[in-house]
Amino acid sequence: MLKLVRLALTAAILTAIGVRLRRRARMPVQPPAPPAPRAAGRTRMGLVWTVIAGVVALTLGAAMVPTGPQAVSEARAAVYQAQQSAMTVAMGVTGKSPAPTLTPTPVEPTPAATAVAPTASAVVPTATAVAPTPAATASALPGVPAACMLSGPVTVRPISPRVRAAVNRQWRRIERWLRENAPRTYASLGAPGRAGTVALAEAQTGLEFPDDLRASLLRHNGMSGPLAARFSFGEEQVRGVREIRDQWREDCALRVGRGDPMSRLIRVGTLTEVDADTGHVVASMVRPEPIWPSYHAMLRDLADALEQGRPVFGARARVKGGLLRWSDAR
Repeated sequence: MLKLVRLALTAAILTAIGVRLRRRARMPVQPPAPPAPRAAGRTRMGLVWTVIAGVVALTLGAAMVPTGPQAVSEARAAVYQAQQSAMTVAMGVTGKSPAPTLTPTPVEPTPAATAVAPTASAVVPTATAVAPTPAATASALPGVPAACMLSGPVTVRPISPRVRAAVNRQWRRIERWLRENAPRTYASLGAPGRAGTVALAEAQTGLEFPDDLRASLLRHNGMSGPLAARFSFGEEQVRGVREIRDQWREDCALRVGRGDPMSRLIRVGTLTEVDADTGHVVASMVRPEPIWPSYHAMLRDLADALEQGRPVFGARARVKGGLLRWSDAR
């Protein structure tokens, strides 16, 4: 490459010298003429240098067209130079020679290689059975004493299939009547609850919810939507799992002063409560005797009242604007 450039420059210089000598040989011997205007001299010299530049450009263009072996050699040289430059930069930054980069060779996985023993982070901790004790963070709910803030093991207890089928049967009767007669109230029926949420509420209250109450919560976990449109039995608003737990904590806080911090009553409606020991539905704030022998019996009477037009809780069902309303049965 350098040889070709030197040859091109030599040829250009020799050409310029030859042109100069030919011009002098043609000139007659006579007194020197006045010097030509500078503009003409510059024009002629410009033409000469233009010719020289053209010759050099043609020579360089021909030299720059690489042949096959030359192209390969130049590419290898460029790669090598780039690697050296990168290493120089890396050494200037880190102060030491960079480690060589190795390209891994793909290896086919074997059954032994794919069987990896579990790490410590993949170990699932085992729950420890601890008796319910007052929670240490009772201040999370102002006004609720520590005796009403329980924490303990969360255990999902099975529900009797017979009880669950009986509860679902009564809910289907109620749902069918609401869908046909009070569609706006039907839309307020809550989504199914989760067994884990019910078990957590049991752990936080220290009470075991009766099977029929748990089956009902797994069918409809309370109500949703505007309060005026929600389904109710009589004047009783149907509570969800968290509402039942929060209401129990409030009731527990009121009963602490009477020496009864661990009440067995679960508030499922505005007035009605379920006895965790017997499963009876009672209205303890009005009268202590049971109103229904079970939560399932209450749902059954409510379904009968809707289908047959009978009163429940002293009120009769009526519909206005797609909403269920209860009026005085007297």
